[in-house]
Amino acid sequence: MRRFSVTVALGAMLLPAATSAAADECPVAAAAKARAAQRVQTVAHKADRKDIVDTAVGAGSFKTLVAAVQAAGLVDTLKGAGPFTVFAPTDEAFAKLPAGTVESLLKPENKDKLVAVLTYHVVPGKVMAADVVKLTEAKTVQGSSVKITAGQAGVMVDNAKVVKTDIETSNGVIHVIDAVILPPEKK
Repeated sequence: MRRFSVTVALGAMLLPAATSAAADECPVAAAAKARAAQRVQTVAHKADRKDIVDTAVGAGSFKTLVAAVQAAGLVDTLKGAGPFTVFAPTDEAFAKLPAGTVESLLKPENKDKLVAVLTYHVVPGKVMAADVVKLTEAKTVQGSSVKITAGQAGVMVDNAKVVKTDIETSNGVIHVIDAVILPPEKK
């Protein structure tokens, strides 16, 4: 019983001191603590984000794109550190291609062409929508540049309209497009 009363009495004496110390904290120290807490929260938020491939899988509207990325052997690349900007065509965008195009691209003998098409949709770095609209072109991982136009109708990447922007991932950003864009033919 005596031990309990001593602990309670000691706690009662220290509590006002701790409360007073927090109230008297230096504004500079308080600001530094707030910035540190924000950094920890930001890092934790980024750790919770999925990478480009897992985000595309989770969305459910990129099944054809994911299958193509797998067939091209690009999964590990797009799960890598990046950062990457992906102009991601939806399943509906792939459906607009002439009949048999997707099936043909997915054949092992057409892997090089498939890799070229897919890497034409990827720009090195994390380019958010606010930056995309300032560009007239962007060099892709494939090596050619996509043409970018911004106007009343929205943003176009080659012949594809950007329909959703700034889907942030742990290793970049996805902008959804309504058509598959094709690299220029090599001469």
